Amino acid sequence: MIIMKKDATPEELENVIAEVRRCGLKTDVSKGAFRTIIGLIGDEKSIPFAYFSSLPGVKEARMVETPYKLISREYSNLWQAEGLTREIKVKDITIGGDEPVFIAGPCAVESKEALMKIAEGAKMAGAQILRGGVYKPRSSVHSFQGLGSAGKDEATEALSWLKEAGERFEMAVMTEIRGESQADLVAEYVDILQVGSRNMYDQDLLATVARKGKPVMYKRHFGASMEEFLSFAEYIAAEGNKDIILCERGIVPVGKGKNFTRYNLDLAAVPVALKETYLPIMVDPSHATGRRDLIYSMSCAAMAAGANGLMIEVHTNPAEALVDASQMITPPELKELINTCRQINKLVKKH
Repeated sequence: MIIMKKDATPEELENVIAEVRRCGLKTDVSKGAFRTIIGLIGDEKSIPFAYFSSLPGVKEARMVETPYKLISREYSNLWQAEGLTREIKVKDITIGGDEPVFIAGPCAVESKEALMKIAEGAKMAGAQILRGGVYKPRSSVHSFQGLGSAGKDEATEALSWLKEAGERFEMAVMTEIRGESQADLVAEYVDILQVGSRNMYDQDLLATVARKGKPVMYKRHFGASMEEFLSFAEYIAAEGNKDIILCERGIVPVGKGKNFTRYNLDLAAVPVALKETYLPIMVDPSHATGRRDLIYSMSCAAMAAGANGLMIEVHTNPAEALVDASQMITPPELKELINTCRQINKLVKKH
């Protein structure tokens, strides 16, 4: 990174940027209240740091060892107050602020009538963001793939229901993008673009989604280390989009014997992410546990760990859900969960 002097002129800043580009790298410019930092995107080994340190307006030029430099605390602490979490604005909602944010809705959009009922229940329970899958990544080709898999017309109709539900109940809306070809269409209808765990490593998809200029919900792959998770989040930041919401959703269980949960919910990922980066992080206990009877307790634990919010799968009649029926809770259960989690959040913030 290159740290500019407090009194550096705009011309000096542009000159440094031009020199970086001459070396074959791209730049990320972050301007704080008192200083400007130039992040380097590319192989820093090609940068002559001694030369850049001597350029007019430059205070210091140094290499950042971490592979996720643009989202790191080391980077952000130089241009903003130390320890701050990025606040991501979505309509009148702030993700990363003092209050937790709750995302709720069905795993898959099934019909307009069902979606409206679920959205109403989620709103009354206290959720601020409505989720619903139009394109569903599934392990089996024989499973329900979401209404969007039938074609563009069907996808457009389902997305229009999602948007209508958000407008009717004053909620932001979010859905997953499964492939690059879906990005333009989905971005027209939703407020947050989700990259699911199975696509965590898809660099081209990450770049495509980032360029839409909307917040990105980025879920950890069930086999990814934290370093991998944060390193691939850097692909989004490198496109100039730092409105990244990290999401922990469980990793593959280890050891022999019966697995009592769908995945192992790695709650240590929450404080680690908040220490290593300035990005907000949410937890998805629905996918992590795969069991509705565990969602309440794991949600409380996530709040105690410092999560900025939760993503919960909700259905008015879980038994009738086309996808993930075993991990859906009802709106009344969601309301109880949200009320408790808000109290836990107050205690955590106080200390």
